[in-house]
Amino acid sequence: MTTTTSTGNSGGIYVLAAHPHWRDSRINRRMLAAARAVPGIDVNDLYGSYPDFAIDVEAEQARLAKADLVVLVHPIQWYSMPALQKLWVDDVLGYGWAYGPGGTALQGKDLWLVATTGSPEAAYHPQNYHRYFFDAFLPPYEQTAALCGMRFLPPLVFYGARSASEADVASHVETFAQRLGSYPDWPEIEEIDACVACPVPESDRPADTDDIGQVVSSTLQAAMAHGLAATAADNSKAA
Repeated sequence: MTTTTSTGNSGGIYVLAAHPHWRDSRINRRMLAAARAVPGIDVNDLYGSYPDFAIDVEAEQARLAKADLVVLVHPIQWYSMPALQKLWVDDVLGYGWAYGPGGTALQGKDLWLVATTGSPEAAYHPQNYHRYFFDAFLPPYEQTAALCGMRFLPPLVFYGARSASEADVASHVETFAQRLGSYPDWPEIEEIDACVACPVPESDRPADTDDIGQVVSSTLQAAMAHGLAATAADNSKAA
């Protein structure tokens, strides 16, 4: 399992970095290294930790329980998160633990998205090929936080990873590291209200034995075991 826990300040931060092609990454790889260099932060390279997609749910929940801030670091692939990060959400944020009756483990914590795109910011416009402003793709992240009673902090997004200058990449990585090191002393946090978890009735509880998430998880694990890989859109390898 490829994880890193820096010791020093009690930052209460858990960074989940998910990139299927680290060797091809220009920015996410450097942000991963920058996070590991910040004292007191728990850092997890998901694709290094779970190459077989078999997520240790109990271990992940234990790490989340210790964090005040959960950081998702990844390239945007098909307007969403990489496959393993999505599987992590499906498996780890379980009913009765993260949401629903008795699911209070994450209430009062913060969720921060740190994302990169292969396309330039101008491409995320109603008159361009992505057809929407980037904010239009954030509701799944925002609602995941809301369902769990977490505050969704303003995302840090780097656009145009494929064509960005070295100076812009270095500046972004430095900003990311500074933000990690200064949490929770961010001016904008004071203006964000705490999120009250969205109630989920007992009648809407997922089935224990036929949960589609378990089926999908098993299918993904079998696919990975046979060496199958998905091709991501938006040229996210460069991100």
